[in-house]
Amino acid sequence: MQEQRRNRKPSVVTEGAIRVVRVVARLSIGGPTIHVMGLNAGLDPTRFAQSLATGLENPGEGSMLAEALARGVKPIVVPEIVAEASLKPRDITALLKLYRLIRQERPHIVHTHTAKAGFLGRLAARLAGVPVIIHTYHGHILHGYYGPLTTGLLRTMERMLARITHCIIAVSEQVKGDLIAYGVAPSGKIRVIPLGLELDPFLGCAVYKGEFRRELDLDDNARLVGIVGRIVPIKNHRLFLQAAALVIASEPAARFVIVGDGALRLEMEQQARALGIADRVLFTGWRRDLPRIYADLDVLTVSSNNEGTPVSVIEAMAAGCPVVATRVGGLPDLITDGETGFLVPPSDAQALAAAILRVLRDPETAGRMGRTARASVQQRFTMKRLISDMEQLYIQILTDKGVKAPLDKDCPL
Repeated sequence: MQEQRRNRKPSVVTEGAIRVVRVVARLSIGGPTIHVMGLNAGLDPTRFAQSLATGLENPGEGSMLAEALARGVKPIVVPEIVAEASLKPRDITALLKLYRLIRQERPHIVHTHTAKAGFLGRLAARLAGVPVIIHTYHGHILHGYYGPLTTGLLRTMERMLARITHCIIAVSEQVKGDLIAYGVAPSGKIRVIPLGLELDPFLGCAVYKGEFRRELDLDDNARLVGIVGRIVPIKNHRLFLQAAALVIASEPAARFVIVGDGALRLEMEQQARALGIADRVLFTGWRRDLPRIYADLDVLTVSSNNEGTPVSVIEAMAAGCPVVATRVGGLPDLITDGETGFLVPPSDAQALAAAILRVLRDPETAGRMGRTARASVQQRFTMKRLISDMEQLYIQILTDKGVKAPLDKDCPL
């Protein structure tokens, strides 16, 4: 096999372990990587023997490989897995490599995450005769990403893939509703399992108060508004900057920080200059010290055209930072408008700016909103809950399908 094996995690599984091969397109900075990394590190190794296959990150995305290795998650890299909505000869190579990996690992479950990994991984699992195939939608690319023709083809492809998938997981009720509306799968085939994160660093981030502001050389009167994530079209940083210009016109002390990187960074830096706000907007690139940043933000903003369940919103809410976001995707499942944050129509810079100003000008409301938001995510989005949910699901599906115990001579693989 041509895959690069990054020093596979030593096996400590017992004879009765359930074998799982997990596939994700890449270990880029973001929710899907945090999700798969947490599952591979957190599921009981005496009950689950797990392998993780991944492609390579796209330029500018940032990598979480170091974090994965630190947690004992050592992926098998299939470089031909590339996260893009196109089919090329390398996809055939990736499919064959995944097929060989699956035949070698003989899993009881193949669990895929993200679109391209879901396409290749599910096909490979079906060809290999895997008893259980599961796919998680961390969001979807079924609207907002591509033109009508590509979007239509993607919806058709997802409907076909759903037929060979035994269980589909959506990270929010809104994502589940979208999948049903687009005819991907019936309701009974879709389970909602929300994200789970290690929230303690964000719940306790008050100890960092003032550090990020001192780094930026901001005084106490400056109001700091941030956005965290990849700088790519779907995140609509252009809208964020348009709203920033409107806020600055009313509140000259406001400053804006863009945490992250991506293909559109240079274009967004140019737009900030064109709007005359370049001296009020800081591009930090990727940061590993997000609790320090959330501790000093007055507002976290999400300006996306589509979302699943944005990790940045959960992190900010755990930190007690008010959130202003567009009403798209899974965001209404996270934020109760007016109670745990503000939701505004997508693509509306005036509405986004007005909501940001409302938070900046009303500290009492902002404080109450932050406290309520913290309480709302503290139990709903823990990694412990996610791991428990996933273990129960795996065992339930295997039991329902009558799959024999691992290493039993009658095991289907």
